[in-house]
Amino acid sequence: MKIEDRYWYLAILAGFLLLGGCSPAAIEIPSLPPTIERQLDPTNTILLPTDVPTPEPTETAVILTEEAALDPLKTSGVKSAVPTSQAEVVSVSVSGEPGAFNFSVTVSSPDEGCNQYADWWEIIRQDRELIYRRILLHSHVDEQPFTRSGGPVPIEADTVVLVRAHMHPEGYGSLVMKGSPGQGFEPFEVSPDFAADLSETPPLPEGCNF
Repeated sequence: MKIEDRYWYLAILAGFLLLGGCSPAAIEIPSLPPTIERQLDPTNTILLPTDVPTPEPTETAVILTEEAALDPLKTSGVKSAVPTSQAEVVSVSVSGEPGAFNFSVTVSSPDEGCNQYADWWEIIRQDRELIYRRILLHSHVDEQPFTRSGGPVPIEADTVVLVRAHMHPEGYGSLVMKGSPGQGFEPFEVSPDFAADLSETPPLPEGCNF
């Protein structure tokens, strides 16, 4: 007997009891079979909670775009926290003319004296070529952030470059400024080891005054 048939059967018996005033004891209700075969007809099938299939777990994969996988440069919408030993270029202003621009670069660094200080800022192309380096002769413990100018820089107005600072003895940081003389500069983040080999390219500091 189908489950639906059982419900109809009980409903009819209840109606007879209410309308005819019959005593429940006077009516014999046949017992149902111990098991009810499930109907395969989709319109007649009742799915119990145990019938709901449990979805199989799926693996989560991190997919890098081709551009992100090949380019060590990476933009960052939110500034990262600057480690205590990292020098950061916080602003760049440019004057002059194409082929001979002058840069004024403001650096923030946790200088402690000659044992830890920002010893230069530099301008590099996106392909890691060093264009210009401004050597800093001493630490700036009591002048933070500090601004130092340099030039002339032989680039065009639309040449996109990176301006970054170097910290002695830790090396380059990941927070730089990216842009061009014609369009201006914005904060940018690079891989910590981006063009790290340039730290051995002249010119280099010959010492620290104080």
